[in-house]
Amino acid sequence: MTNIPETGRTPRVQIRLVIIQVIVFSLLFTLGGRLWYLQIRNGDEYTDEAKSNHVQRVVHPAVRGSILDARGVPLADNETRLVVSASRTELMKMKDRGKGVMTRLADVLDMTPKEVMDKIRLCDSQTPKPCWNGSPYQPIPVTLEATTQQALQIRERPEDFPGITAEPTAVRRYPAPGKARTSQVLGYLSPVTDEEIQKAKDTDSPHLRSDQVGRSGIERTYDKQLRGKAGVTSYEVDNLGRVMGETESDPGVPGSTLVTSIDARVQAVAEFELAAAMKEVRKTTDKITGRKYEADSGAVVVMESKTGRVVAMASQPDYDPNAWVGGISAADYAKLTSKSSNYPLLNRAIQGQAPAGSVFKVVSASAAVRAGFDFNDKYLCSSSYSMGNRSFANFESQGHGPITLGDALKYSCNTVFYRLGHQEWQRDGGLKPKKGAHDWFYKTAHDFGFGSETGIDVPNEVQGRIPDRQWKQRFWEANKDAWCKQGKKGGTYVEQIAYESCLEGNQLKAYDSINFSIGQGDVLITPIQLATAYAAISNGGTLFNPTIGKAVISPDGKRIDEIKPRSHGRLPVGPETVRDLDKGLRSVVEAGGTAAWRFGGWPQDKIPMHAKTGTAQVYGKQTTSWFATYTKDFTIVMTISQGGTGSGASGPAVRNIYDAMYGLDKTGNQDLRRALLPRPQAGLPKIDADGSIDAPAVKPYVPLPEAPPTGQAGPPGEVWMGGRTL
Repeated sequence: MTNIPETGRTPRVQIRLVIIQVIVFSLLFTLGGRLWYLQIRNGDEYTDEAKSNHVQRVVHPAVRGSILDARGVPLADNETRLVVSASRTELMKMKDRGKGVMTRLADVLDMTPKEVMDKIRLCDSQTPKPCWNGSPYQPIPVTLEATTQQALQIRERPEDFPGITAEPTAVRRYPAPGKARTSQVLGYLSPVTDEEIQKAKDTDSPHLRSDQVGRSGIERTYDKQLRGKAGVTSYEVDNLGRVMGETESDPGVPGSTLVTSIDARVQAVAEFELAAAMKEVRKTTDKITGRKYEADSGAVVVMESKTGRVVAMASQPDYDPNAWVGGISAADYAKLTSKSSNYPLLNRAIQGQAPAGSVFKVVSASAAVRAGFDFNDKYLCSSSYSMGNRSFANFESQGHGPITLGDALKYSCNTVFYRLGHQEWQRDGGLKPKKGAHDWFYKTAHDFGFGSETGIDVPNEVQGRIPDRQWKQRFWEANKDAWCKQGKKGGTYVEQIAYESCLEGNQLKAYDSINFSIGQGDVLITPIQLATAYAAISNGGTLFNPTIGKAVISPDGKRIDEIKPRSHGRLPVGPETVRDLDKGLRSVVEAGGTAAWRFGGWPQDKIPMHAKTGTAQVYGKQTTSWFATYTKDFTIVMTISQGGTGSGASGPAVRNIYDAMYGLDKTGNQDLRRALLPRPQAGLPKIDADGSIDAPAVKPYVPLPEAPPTGQAGPPGEVWMGGRTL
């Protein structure tokens, strides 16, 4: 065997190593060149493309919490509707940008192609409504009211409707139990604005662009609790909008349930009786103007006297809050905001202002006591009161001789309060007020809560007005120039008033205090302020913040946050004066009192009734009707603008509300089986873990021609309530 020297292999091994090295270096050079090309030569281009792969969030709106009455009856809830939605992302990827699909969809939904296309276009500063202001990556609703047949056509032909879905979805609903709309109390929803999104960005309750938020009423006050937390799913998408994968998912939480102190049955009665009273008074001729009463607006408040909780609150004109669901039409919006419809969005119970008239006399009687006058002394009730060359008449120029302040309330004697108001103005220095003038009448009005918000838990409450010296000065400074320009000595009535106001409009004059003593002049009050004050007399002196929300309950029913009654002060008189006021107001509904004719047959021994009538004069308008009442448990105040006298226009309606609540017929017989609310509602409705509520039914309040004879039942299936049926 021949041995080959090892040195013979060396050249071949070296050659192989060189070749391998060349290959390795070539690969490294190629890789380096490619990296240079990608990162340096075309780095900016690929960076831009990488940025195009980003995360988009798809929002799944939370189911908004229900709003219930005190017994669990839904005032606002959600109903399942067939909602047809379009995926804008998928439609925009099509060659025709989805026009063909939307045209076919329009044909199925009985819409025009333009209507469908407008629904899914994105909102911006130049795009008019309708348009979509939510995320373009989530389904955009085209209609909330698809029929079953329409939904089936879409789902059975997916090849004709790519990117289109037809699915059951929860939509807000205002069911109006027993025909009780409760519109101004509930409020309405509309899409969140960009400004609101930015404002709430760093709070514990940020808004999503898909949110519907409360715009008025308790939908607005308790929006955070009702709204819940939307679910959000994050997707990674490329620059063409194609989904590349899901990155994370945050499940939503339904909104909480709001239980209110509203009783849907009483609310239905209050709404019906207010509207009926206004309709009835329009048939009556105003003796002063010779025209029929206009009765253009009105309000009624039913309140628990010992807690301030609102049992019913109605305002006329009203509206259907369902008009806002799914977006309000231009025609409907014009109706709700036009002068011709008298602005039904206004809640006259908290926003309606008018002079008080004689319902204000409880303030003046209290002010007199604070000024040192004895409630039970005798004060002259003459047919008129003269000051210089001016005469202030009693109502219908009737006098009653020397009477107590309690009797002055009973007979609603103006001249008693004229004298007291004038005397106090003189004591305080008249046109040259003393330093530290007491101004008891004005101070007492403030202390009763007038001229300030009551703190009710619905937005946009107004303050009213107490025209004291400070207000007179501010008002004069703001209007002096206009008065001086308009005024003319010896001119028309308006020109003469402007002339006098220009010269001395900041002075509190004698006739200002005389008029103020009976709630006239520049006084403005609201129904909710008056109800709060009279409820305080009923409960012994506590001024409660009126509340509509009673409790917030978590979606599973386990957590209950009760909204406790809160007080903002007490009446500025002692217990003895409160009792004197109570006796005087009780006498108003008894023999000789101004409201006695409206409470014939009332069981005064079992359910003591207290009342005060008011007829307020407004320059250029017909008189405003006021009627303030209370029992041991409830306070009811009603007002009708341009409706005439308190007992004449509002009295019958208030009586009918009480009859329904207490189960009374017109002879005063009570049947508790027929009573809607003989005492305040105790406890809260039970909500099951799945969110369901066993709510009682509410039948509409329907008028009957007349009550059946005493001791007889009404027609089969009907419950008689003093000439009404429920």
